[in-house]
Amino acid sequence: MINVSIPSNGPSKISFSSFMNYLLPIPPKGIISAGNDEAILLFDNKEEAKLYAEKLKQLPGSQKKAGNEIVAAIMRLLR
Repeated sequence: MINVSIPSNGPSKISFSSFMNYLLPIPPKGIISAGNDEAILLFDNKEEAKLYAEKLKQLPGSQKKAGNEIVAAIMRLLR
């Protein structure tokens, strides 16, 4: 299992609640909320995380900024 933590103090202020507010796609294994409404994305493996990141890169409009921040967090983990 791979966990990707998305800090809520980033430029887009992404939190667990942001996934509902921005109608962001949910990762295949879900999301859990950590302290301060921080979101932790759950994946089975790196390939699943990569596929999810590719999906986020296609987001339009107001979702794009939040999606790009999540993609950056995933890519940092996959390096």
